[in-house]
Amino acid sequence: MPVAIEAQELSKRYRIGQMQAAYGTLRDSVSRLGARLAGRADPDEKQEIWALRDVSFNVDEGEVLGVIGRNGAGKSTLLKVLTRITTPTTGRAVIRGRVGSLLEVGTGFNPELTGRENIFLNGSILGMKRREIQGKLDDIVEFSGVGKFIDTPAKRYSSGMYVRLAFSVAAHLEPDILLVDEVLAVGDAEFQQRSLGRMEALSGTGRTVLFVSHNMQAINQLCDRAILLDGGRVVEDGDASAVVTHYLHSTLRSGSQITWPDDESAPGDDLARLLSVRIVDEEGATIDTADVRRQVGVEIGFRVLREGQPVFGKIKVSDGQGAIAFNAMDVSAQWNDRSVPGRYVTTGWIPANLLNEGRASVEAGVWSLHGARLLPHGHRYDAVSFYVYDPGDGDSARGRFVGQLRGAVRPLLDWTVEGVD
Repeated sequence: MPVAIEAQELSKRYRIGQMQAAYGTLRDSVSRLGARLAGRADPDEKQEIWALRDVSFNVDEGEVLGVIGRNGAGKSTLLKVLTRITTPTTGRAVIRGRVGSLLEVGTGFNPELTGRENIFLNGSILGMKRREIQGKLDDIVEFSGVGKFIDTPAKRYSSGMYVRLAFSVAAHLEPDILLVDEVLAVGDAEFQQRSLGRMEALSGTGRTVLFVSHNMQAINQLCDRAILLDGGRVVEDGDASAVVTHYLHSTLRSGSQITWPDDESAPGDDLARLLSVRIVDEEGATIDTADVRRQVGVEIGFRVLREGQPVFGKIKVSDGQGAIAFNAMDVSAQWNDRSVPGRYVTTGWIPANLLNEGRASVEAGVWSLHGARLLPHGHRYDAVSFYVYDPGDGDSARGRFVGQLRGAVRPLLDWTVEGVD
C-alpha cells in the first residue's frame, strides 16, 4: 500500500536557558569567568533538550494513526515538524498529499477577518480553489454550528467557536492527510462526538489521519494503530489497544495480575490468605484489555489455613474516575459450610455489555459473613486494573452512537416496542 507519511530518524533540539544580553556588565563577566574556573555551572548558560530523538515510522494511505504519551513526550513537536511549522534538527519527513491540520486554537485564522472570510483563507492555504471552497461552504458552516456568527470578526469568537470552525474547515475541504492535535478537547462533548465521527468517515474514504490525544477511548475507537512516545522517542508501535494498554499500565499503579510469592507475604490473617488476583478471558488467559462485548473474569486465588467460618471471594469494581460500578460476592451454597483448609481459586464473571469504556480498577479479596456484616480476611485495594474498549461495530450497547456514554456501567438492555394507535 502507498505510504502517505514517512518519518526517518526525526530529531528536534531546543536550547533553553536565560538569553544573555548583548552587552553585559564587567561584574557579570567576572562572575561567569570565576564560575568556570571553579568548575561550577554558569547560571546563565543555555542548555539543550531533545524534544524528538530518532523518531521513525510510516503511515499508509487510508490509515488512522494515534500518537499518545505523557505531557512533554514530544507529540505536538512531532506534528509541528510534519506540518513544516518547524524544521527538524536531523532526519527528514516526507508527506505525500494535501495536508489539513488543526494544532492549536485559531491557527491560521486572522482575527480581523470574519468567519466566512477565514474559511476562504484557510481553504486557500490548503490549496483549494475558490469554487471548490464555495461548494463546501454550507456544509462547513452547518457542521461548525457558528452560522449565526459567520459574518462576525473572528476576534469576537470564543476558543470553542474557533475550534469548531477550524476543524470544520480542515475536515470538509477533504485533505488527503488530516493532522489533529488534542485541541479538540476544547470543544463541548457533542462537538467532540461529531468530530470523531467525521474523522472516522474520512478514514473510511481512504484519507489518512494522524491523531494526537489523551483520550484513550477515542484512540481505541478511531485508530487502527498507535505509537507511544516517551522522552521524544518511540517506545512502542503497534495495535492501538495493545499500545494503549501499555501506556495505561506504565502510568497507573496496578496491572492486570498480582501474585504474592508465599503465605507470609500475602495479605490475610490466621484464617485465610489472598494469594493472587488476575483478569482473565473466557479461555482463562490473563488479559490487559477487554472487549466490552465479551464477559471478563476476575480470578482470585486464596488459601484457607484452618477450619473455621466459611469464606468467599468478593470484588468491588470502580471506573476510571473512582466511581463504584458495583460490588459482587460469591454466594454459592458451598460457602455456607465451614471452611476446609486448602488452596482455592474462585472466578467472578462480569457479563458482557455491562461495564463502560475506559479503565476499570478492582478491589478483590476473601471475606466472611458475620450476621449483617462483611469481615475481610485478605484483600487488596486497587489490586488489579484493566481497560474496557468498544470496537465500534454497532453490536454493543452503544449501537451506532460514536460518542462516550456517561456512567460507570453501560448495560445492553432488552427493549420492547408496541404501537399504541
